[in-house]
Formats: sequence, C-alpha cells, structure tokens
Amino acid sequence: MKHAVTYELLKTDSRTKARRGIVHTPHGDIQTPVFMPVGTQATVKAMRPEQVAEMGANIILSNTYHLYLRPGHELIREAGGLHKFMNWDKAILTDSGGFQVFSLGKLRKITEEGVKFQSHIDGSRHMLTPEKAIEIQNALGSDIMMAFDECAPYPADRKYVKDSLERTTRWLARCKAAHKDVERQSLFGIMQGGMYKDLRRQSAEEIVELDLPGYAIGGLSVGEPKDLMLEVLDDCVDYLPADKARYLMGVGSPDYLFEGVERGVDMFDCVLPTRIARHGLAMTSHGRVNIKNAKFEKDFAPLDAECDCYTCKNYSKAYLRHLFKADEMLSAMLLSNHNLHFLLKMMENIRTAIEEDRFLEFKKEFYDKYGKF
Repeated sequence: MKHAVTYELLKTDSRTKARRGIVHTPHGDIQTPVFMPVGTQATVKAMRPEQVAEMGANIILSNTYHLYLRPGHELIREAGGLHKFMNWDKAILTDSGGFQVFSLGKLRKITEEGVKFQSHIDGSRHMLTPEKAIEIQNALGSDIMMAFDECAPYPADRKYVKDSLERTTRWLARCKAAHKDVERQSLFGIMQGGMYKDLRRQSAEEIVELDLPGYAIGGLSVGEPKDLMLEVLDDCVDYLPADKARYLMGVGSPDYLFEGVERGVDMFDCVLPTRIARHGLAMTSHGRVNIKNAKFEKDFAPLDAECDCYTCKNYSKAYLRHLFKADEMLSAMLLSNHNLHFLLKMMENIRTAIEEDRFLEFKKEFYDKYGKF
C-alpha cells in the first residue's frame, strides 16, 4: 500500500537518539525535527499565512473539533478543502478533536461508541465517533489526520488509564477502517498510557500492529511534573518504529523541544508562541522577556539583538511595550511573528547541529544563554 505521507531518516546523532529526517507529504517536504505552528481555527492567530510560510514553516496544525463546530466541515469541503479555504499551499496536520472534547469535563460523556458533548459555543449537542472524526478530516483534506483517541488526565489511576488506552486502540482500528483515501491523506495513530511505562509499551505495541505511516505520543504535557514527563518520554520512542515519523503532541517551549529531540522525536506542536505573545511575552536568545515591564519604557534596542525576524529588524522594545499598554492589536502581531520565527530558527539550528554531530554542544550553548525556563 502506498501512503500519502512517508518518513525518510537521514542521520542519527552519535550520542543521543536525536535524528534528522524528512516527512514527505502531498503538499511538500517537511525537514525534521520540526516545530509546527498551530492554526486551530484555520488561522495561526495574528499571522497571515504568507508570513508563516516566509519564516520557514512547511506545515501547520488545524483542529477538527473547532472547524466542525464553526464554520462546519461541509462548508470547507464545498470551498475546496482546508488548503484552499485558508490559502495555505503547504502541508496541514489536523488534530482529531479528541483532546478538546475530553477537556470539556462535565459537558461530555464517553462511551464505547464515541463521545457525546455540548458545544462550548452554543450548547448544542453532538456525537463525535472515530468514524465521524475521519469523515470531518476527509472533508478538510489535511495531509496528516490524527486518530480519535482518549487523552487520560493527570493524575489518573492505573485501571482508568489501561481501560482508556485499550479503548483508544479499538477506536484507532475503527479510524483506519473508515479512512479510504490513503494516497491523498495519511492517518497517524496515538500512543496513550499515562505515566505508566508498561502501559505505554502496551499501547505502542497495539497501535504499531496497524502499520500506519506515523505515530504520535499523546497524554504528556497535561499537567504532570517536567521530570516525570521526561522519564516517561525516555522510553516511549523506543517502542515506535524507526522508519516512521514520531510526533510529541502539545509541546512547544524551547526546553521541551530540545529534550524531545534528544529522545528521538521528529514533530512537535503547541499554541505557546502565539498565546504568550498575546500576553506580552517573548522568547529571546537570552530568555523570556516580559514587554510589560517598566524598564523597557525607554529601551530603544530590538527585542533580541541576535534575531533577524521582521519585528526585531524594525521595532524597539519601547515601541512594543507602548503597543501592548495601549492594547493595540499590532502588539500581538509583532510578538507572534517574533516568537514563531524564534522557534522555527531554533529548530533549523537543531537540524544543522544533528547533521554536524554536535547536538549536545548546541543544546548546552542554547541553555547557557537562555537561562531559566
């Protein structure tokens, strides 16, 4: 069977599990390790698609749950698919909506069939099943579709996590059966298992049997301590095939990206860079900057002297602070531009470091300058 999406391994670091590769998709190649900007509702917040592409992003995320509720997947299908609807001609990965549905708490009920939930927009009632999640993503036309899974909360007892991951496996089989257009779109499975290493192994073994073109590690970065998350992640990648793409869901801070790459992860996503930008926070070469601070009132230097993004080449910290204090939308636009550029450039440098077999040296250089995370 020919898959729409394939992974090509180019090089593995000699001292860590870090690896350099390419994910081939119908809408272009993606150099890995890669950070994928999140465009939840068919837009990366405060950014034009052209800007996102210009800074080097070859793939973005959108979300099944949100687009199903508004404007509706049938409307997007009628528009010619998500690529055409949002004017993005590069790759798109769509999350299945599982995480959003499970985040609704009392507004949803999980059954073997799927999840009944109330819309956070208008309270209307809906049923999301594995088959429905695939139907929606087929309509969206994303290059990579994520399986409908149950993301167990943290903390959760062992029995709950075991039952949950086994349901996720059954749902994955239903997703695969519902997905027909394998030459146009690829389905990735999701490993669950909470913080239990043996359950992580069980989940991986079960989903790998379905022979999908890629696999995600879900259920991490959901509130657990960082050291526990990394301890669990240490083994997760070892349970997944080396010739398939590996994706750690919902991770986007520089330290988590470095730690994930070191453990052999290829793909990452998170709303973090644009979300913190809207709150006046920037990631820079020397750590986080809170542009709200009074000390920047008369600071006419760029946000980051080592950054060549549009924001840093054209505007001062004093101006950015003024924009934020005046509640001007340009504040979010310029800070989002910088934060996304910063992470994409960081990942480009990570890829180069792996190619030159100096990943650990680059990680140390970065950490020494960045300071506390």
